[in-house]
Amino acid sequence: MTLARLCLLAALTSLSWPALANDLPPSTMTESEARRFLGQASFGPTDASVTDVMARGRAAWLSSQFNLANSDFSGVPYVDPDSSKGCPTGAPATCKRDNYTLFPVQVQFFANAVNQPDQLRQRTALALSEILVVSGNVIKLPNAMADYQRIFLRNAFGNFRDVLKEVTLSPAMGRFLNMANNDKPSPTKGIEPNENYAREVLQLFSIGLSQLNLDGSLQLDAKGQPIPSYDQDTVEGFAHAFTGWTYAPRPGATKNKFGNPSYYDAPMVAFDDHHDKGTKKLLSGTVLPGGQTAQADLDAAIDNIFNHPNVGPFIGRQLIQQLVTANPSPAYVLRVATAFNGGALVNGQRSKRGDMKAVLTAILTDAEAASPQAPANFGKLREPILQLTHLLRSMGGVSDGVWLRSQAASLGQTVYSPASVFNFFPPDYDLPDNPSLDGPAFGVFNASAAFKLSGVLQTALNGKGVAADASVPGATGTKIDLARWQALATTPTSLVAEINRVLFAGRASTALQAALLKAAQIAPATKPLDRAKAALFLAAMSPEYLVEN
Repeated sequence: MTLARLCLLAALTSLSWPALANDLPPSTMTESEARRFLGQASFGPTDASVTDVMARGRAAWLSSQFNLANSDFSGVPYVDPDSSKGCPTGAPATCKRDNYTLFPVQVQFFANAVNQPDQLRQRTALALSEILVVSGNVIKLPNAMADYQRIFLRNAFGNFRDVLKEVTLSPAMGRFLNMANNDKPSPTKGIEPNENYAREVLQLFSIGLSQLNLDGSLQLDAKGQPIPSYDQDTVEGFAHAFTGWTYAPRPGATKNKFGNPSYYDAPMVAFDDHHDKGTKKLLSGTVLPGGQTAQADLDAAIDNIFNHPNVGPFIGRQLIQQLVTANPSPAYVLRVATAFNGGALVNGQRSKRGDMKAVLTAILTDAEAASPQAPANFGKLREPILQLTHLLRSMGGVSDGVWLRSQAASLGQTVYSPASVFNFFPPDYDLPDNPSLDGPAFGVFNASAAFKLSGVLQTALNGKGVAADASVPGATGTKIDLARWQALATTPTSLVAEINRVLFAGRASTALQAALLKAAQIAPATKPLDRAKAALFLAAMSPEYLVEN
């Protein structure tokens, strides 16, 4: 290990976590506030987006984002699920990678996140995908995952009820949580409806395990214990309500029957003769009458979930955690849940329940999110995806997404492929050394990931970039141009000031700035590029950068 490396690590370990306080933002948006806001509402600020937000203000910028076209995915058409047919003898060596793994979807995710203008839509879609989870560990076809992720891109600014319904009828979800080909009960055949999706849509996708107050706090019984939000009979009721659905027929199929083989490019279809026609117990004492169609029962079940009072605080808090802070105050959750319930004005009109525009506006314009001096316990660790995209965008980097995909995976976050339905990390993952606070991203970012991050940053900040992958059509590689940083390094104080402005929104502590100045002076003045690399590396590895607040 070089002397410079040792000095950098020593400086890093001497830093403390940032102090937090509480205040309200000034009436005129500063560059610091704009950069901080874009850290919450996008994949990272750019010089252009900072200028735009400062000119428009938060509300007008949000309105403009609501009207931008969806960047979407391209080049992921339907392929025969049989790879021997999709990639016959003589097919290109990359055929299976491009048609039978998530590689093309993951690469496009990063390319869009770094380069495309619909930042809020993409950021919201990622947040929703980490709440209503389908994993590439099971769904390996790129067209299948692209279609599933389009649900969130399409409905990011729509209504959460539509998200719930489209997820429920998604063939990818049908495969992942076993709702596809979920048959009515048959004692003679030993068939009982599968409860997997019914349980997870309640526990993870909508209301959670316990009854909540509007501010997200637990409702307690007379003994001071949490009140369950549902029981096993309710799970069984939903499982029966969701019977009778199978995959749509594949292109060219001559038959359409219950038990169709997997097909992911259209919503699942209903077969009423395989749907349980009995009564079903749902939430809040609701009992579905017998004799209804599969479609009628599904619509009623979605309405029953969507209208449960837990949804606003349960989903609202998780969206706050994804975008702004891991430990929002009860008052913050209350304001967002109220907006979810229809208590907000959007373009001068009262919003409807589940209006995502109202929810996002409430989250991103709340005084707690906008405060230049954050309240106690405010902030969150950037998950690896955001560590990479924020660095690239804030430093003016360019990327085709190929290298970013592999590096996020090395840091424990293979995009769209969490280990289970509980995401890469649960929203209530305990903050290390303080179990009273949540620190979700610490579920993947540990000492091993930090060590790997140091290697990722050395490559990202080498000044040369990563060459294009010749096996990927149209690849351009990934690069952060260090020319301007090298020029600034001739005057280390100017270098540190620019790092503070660009990476820390002008909020780096005095201690960190002093450490950056020392790092910038390790190399001799005749080597300004080395000075720039040292200071930038330390900045990007510092707790103050990794934890946004």
